Amino acid sequence: MKILNSLFAFFIMTSIGYSQSNPKENLIVENGVSEQLAQFRKKQISDVRYQLFFEIPNQKNENINSLLFLNLNLSDVNKSLQLDFKEKTENIKSVSANGKNLSIIHENGHIIIPAENLILGKNTISISFIAGNLSLNRNDDFLYTLLVPDRASTLFPCFDQPDIKATYKLSLSVPKDWSVLAGADVKEKLEKGDSIMYTFGESDKMSTYLFSFVAGKFKSVTQKPGLEMTMLYRENNEEKIKVSTDTIFNLHQQSLDFLEKYTNYKFPFQKLDFASIPVFQYGGMEHVGAIQYRESTLFLDNSATDSEKLNRAKLIAHETSHMWFGDLVTMKWFDDVWMKEVFANFMADKIMNPIFPKVNHNLQFFTAHYGSAYAEDRSLGTHPIRQHLANLKDAGSLYGAMIYNKAPIMMRQLEASMGKDAFQKGIEKYIKKYANDNADWNNLVEILDAETPLDMKKWSEVWVNKSGRAIFTDKIEYDAKNRIKSFEIQQKAEDKSGNIWPQIFQIGLVYSNEVKVLTANFKDKNLILKEAIGLEKPLSIVYNYNGFGYGVFPLDGNNLNSISTLKDEVARASSYSNLYENMLIGNVSTDKAFDCFLKGIQAEENELVLRIASNGLNTVYWRFFTEKQQNKVQKQLEDVLNVRLQANLSANIKKTLFGLFSSIAYSDSAKAKLYQIWNKEIVIPNLKLNEDDFTNMAMNLAIFKHENADEILEKTRTTISNPDKKKRFEFLLPSLSKDESVRNAFMESLKDDANREKESWVSVGLANVNHPLRQESAQKYIRFSLDLVEEIQRTGDIFFPKDWLDNTVGRYSSKYAFDEVQRFLKENPNFSPILKRKLLMATDLLYKAQNIKKETE
Repeated sequence: MKILNSLFAFFIMTSIGYSQSNPKENLIVENGVSEQLAQFRKKQISDVRYQLFFEIPNQKNENINSLLFLNLNLSDVNKSLQLDFKEKTENIKSVSANGKNLSIIHENGHIIIPAENLILGKNTISISFIAGNLSLNRNDDFLYTLLVPDRASTLFPCFDQPDIKATYKLSLSVPKDWSVLAGADVKEKLEKGDSIMYTFGESDKMSTYLFSFVAGKFKSVTQKPGLEMTMLYRENNEEKIKVSTDTIFNLHQQSLDFLEKYTNYKFPFQKLDFASIPVFQYGGMEHVGAIQYRESTLFLDNSATDSEKLNRAKLIAHETSHMWFGDLVTMKWFDDVWMKEVFANFMADKIMNPIFPKVNHNLQFFTAHYGSAYAEDRSLGTHPIRQHLANLKDAGSLYGAMIYNKAPIMMRQLEASMGKDAFQKGIEKYIKKYANDNADWNNLVEILDAETPLDMKKWSEVWVNKSGRAIFTDKIEYDAKNRIKSFEIQQKAEDKSGNIWPQIFQIGLVYSNEVKVLTANFKDKNLILKEAIGLEKPLSIVYNYNGFGYGVFPLDGNNLNSISTLKDEVARASSYSNLYENMLIGNVSTDKAFDCFLKGIQAEENELVLRIASNGLNTVYWRFFTEKQQNKVQKQLEDVLNVRLQANLSANIKKTLFGLFSSIAYSDSAKAKLYQIWNKEIVIPNLKLNEDDFTNMAMNLAIFKHENADEILEKTRTTISNPDKKKRFEFLLPSLSKDESVRNAFMESLKDDANREKESWVSVGLANVNHPLRQESAQKYIRFSLDLVEEIQRTGDIFFPKDWLDNTVGRYSSKYAFDEVQRFLKENPNFSPILKRKLLMATDLLYKAQNIKKETE
């Protein structure tokens, strides 16, 4: 603390003066950042520069003493200045404004600087404080900040809204053997005792949620595939490091090259460094100059499938795209957070084309987005892509599949409607006009509108501002010669509203020796497909043949088993997806759907299509089949998978098939085989397994009650070579225990938010406890889990409330669970509407199971 105290004293003494402020003003200050406060501050404040000092001790439970020196311009001093700091008042040690020491006024998460202590023009605020821990993600020997969407104010006092961009000068005092990474380069190192003070240069302008630093025991590597970049990492598997490192750097450079060309705008920041973090909550986060990634996604070994490699490349492309879409041009307010995410995903899909020339990118787009978008959009909790946000404290609730998955589908439809060249030209203008600034959806619509005859406002009204999807039906008539006389398609909104989605997709008419592909361009609720008139009656009709359409399409129930024979990969993927969605709305029985998926698993040789069929089958088996139905098909399913695993198939297909086998291998015979594979007594030809796969097998064997479960878990624990992964496994052990009381204690421990810190670990632990085979003993925790959700929202990161719900009540299909949800909602009439939506999304299959199971009984 001595270093910081001397800095603080120097700053105060060289300022204007030193006196006590007037007593506290009578102010009404609300929690969070309201739209009104944000709009006032945007007019009041400009030219913001933060200078921050953090003194990080060796022990994670010790306080981080910190200083803020804040320079800003004020155009209005009639009202007080509100700085956001969502921490305990006792964490604020002193406050001064323009050289005057002030009384500490801290209300509802805001430090108040009274109007009489402000001056028109340049102002200087200095605050000595203890950094908040909520978003510091402190581990024994490393930490990292994660401040999206409104968490910067849980770490340090700031103006925590996206449209007040600022520069940062950061100094970090850390233990001697730690490395550091932030948004600018290190300019100075000062060694003092057991610590080193790193002083960084001034950063580029950025929003508060993009400020970050990483510090801890990391290894470092620097490469120059074009731009020089540095990566911090903790991975210790030599094979993964050797196989992955060059690829990681090259993928960043390939993404940069594409984006510079597509946007016609050079990489806009000082640097592009990144850190690989083993316990990271998300796939990645686009901090300016210091991207953070989940380590397991970046570092792959020779057992990785093409799908895993593609996912890594997409993740890197996604975060790199954010440098332009989100970091350079930032939304004005978090109701448009979807804009940065849609462009990051949309651009990432485009970047994949040259990097993976052998991949069917239309297929990749379909498999990446459609299933996730449908899962939320068909639920009672669905919402528009763009949502109104009254206060930034609720911004974390906006994230989900609507913005990550439906929005790219919308954007692709828009590009198809406008034409690629016109769309790209509009994006170039958008980036150039709003560089280093903020923009909203209407700003983009205005630019795109000038590039197309399409009525952009009308088009976007239903796609962006309305929720839901279309249900399509058809009416086809044939003449006496069995030729098509009329072909009409209708769309109706699933939610019974009058919404109509303008969209383009293909329809395949399947004949014995060819497929005639027709284009359906929907502009209204009805479409007469004139091109079909006069054609012979096809053997079957495949709607959404190219996977462009969004909705539930007519399904030829008599020809379900012909899906696996379609030559076009996208048509097969789209058909399996459409089969699943038709099953959920009651158009196809679960038995028929299961049989069709099983045929697909026997025949499919494309990994991405196989995943759709495999996931569909797995869901039907665990979520919708009764125990009697499961018993009837399990032996057949095991046999099919065993035969396929012995066949001469690619490693990618083998890995996907093995994943399915491992998830249902709880019969005595399957369990014995899974144990032999885990124990390396038998080897399946061309099935490449790594340490993580053996860990997952051990977890499944424990859940399946293998007689040697305790030995299996202990042997696995002792053989995990990575210390971070070992800690994760040890955390999960109670959730895997055969002893119900140990699992109960694990659940009870999650009441304490300290035990929920590693959110990705907690999600896996919850899934273990609430596995279908354990639900009879675990269902007593459904209400417990629901009662905790509001606290989870308050203390957790943006995806955690939904993950929590997905892995607790969202795992169930029983009438008991359904009744518990109904009872909870009835007894909590004032339950947060935002969280209610998350709950209804998470329990969509639970709701649908009530109808499906009635039909099968």
